[in-house]
Amino acid sequence: MVDPRRLVPRTDTVLGAPELADALAAYGREAVKAAVGVAQERVRAGSIAPNEVVNATLTALSPAATLRPVINATGVLVHTNLGRAALSEAARVAVVEAAGSTDVEFDLATGARARRGRGALAALAAAVPDAEAVHVVNNNAAALLLCALVLAPGREIVLSRGELVEIGDGFRIPELLASTGARLREVGTTNRTSLADYRGALGPDTGFVLKVHPSNFQVTGFTATVPVPELAGLGVPVVVDIGSGLLRPHPLLPDEPDASTMLRDGAALVTASGDKLLGGPQAGLIVGQKDLVEKLRRQPSARALRVDKLTLAALEATLTGPTVPVVRALELTADELRPRAERLAKALADKGIDASVVACASAVGGGGAPGVELPSWAVSLPEPYAAALRQATTPVVGYVRHGRCLLDLRTVEPAEDAAVEQAVLSLR
Repeated sequence: MVDPRRLVPRTDTVLGAPELADALAAYGREAVKAAVGVAQERVRAGSIAPNEVVNATLTALSPAATLRPVINATGVLVHTNLGRAALSEAARVAVVEAAGSTDVEFDLATGARARRGRGALAALAAAVPDAEAVHVVNNNAAALLLCALVLAPGREIVLSRGELVEIGDGFRIPELLASTGARLREVGTTNRTSLADYRGALGPDTGFVLKVHPSNFQVTGFTATVPVPELAGLGVPVVVDIGSGLLRPHPLLPDEPDASTMLRDGAALVTASGDKLLGGPQAGLIVGQKDLVEKLRRQPSARALRVDKLTLAALEATLTGPTVPVVRALELTADELRPRAERLAKALADKGIDASVVACASAVGGGGAPGVELPSWAVSLPEPYAAALRQATTPVVGYVRHGRCLLDLRTVEPAEDAAVEQAVLSLR
């Protein structure tokens, strides 16, 4: 019989296999070499055949989690199904560094317990100087839940019928608030609500007035809403859910409410998402009056809603670091995108692929800035590429329009252009 050791493929031969090229680039030679060694031992033990070493190596290198990185070519900046905001490089580094033991609740100078997440809280306070105090929970729905638990237990929350919104996956704001034991007092109609409607609903049982930005839809035509400055004059706390996480006004989104403006207009508390236009991790941001924020922070349920050290690290890095991917994508001009689309389309066409360049429109997404279209450019491919690219080694997610697969480059980082090209070419 042939000695099994003679059947084991040489290490340098396996490392030179084309199938391992991506793995070498992603994990480095030493890590891949170690995985090859494990596979070779399995050949010696007779558990796999010699020709299975490459596949066994790739399997050993596969991530433990089932979540797969994808390239977002949908043109939707904040794509909920793709994880909303892509973290900045600074935030990614911060998450990795915080993965071990950290001083998240520890003062290294005194050796005593310290305020949890003080760095992230300080960064948020600096980003919204109009806020007297800030707090962070695990998402914006949790922020609203905490406001209801503290300000309206067994009391009424006054809310316009035009703002009784569904926030996704069947969850609805009214049901969320009612689950706290608060009662909703609906005012106005679907399309028109006046200050008199709010004033007529106030009474001794009023906990607060809630204004929810209808961020994922628009009502046009014969409409009327009451701005925050007028609501602030009613004599009860006004809580504003801006949703999208815009902390300051942005010139490209003039109609999108921001936390700083809402506070200056008289809101007692403002809640927002951290993983939308802010471009950070999933989190619920609460900013506003010091006494109210402190009550929220000390409410027993705040413990159940708190964020972990990885979120705190990513949030702080997002707030203090360079421009995040969401904002970069928002601020790209069509003139900047077109040359990239033309280069990619030409590279594919030169290889015999039916690729062209087409104008398209991107969207903010994530329930932010509904109706706002951002002129963009896409690479157009035959429709079957849409499904095939989702199954590529590095999945590329585009969309189908008029029988063509479009890859909108607004949401593709320039460094990902080569990966998109390789993914398309791999399908020939």
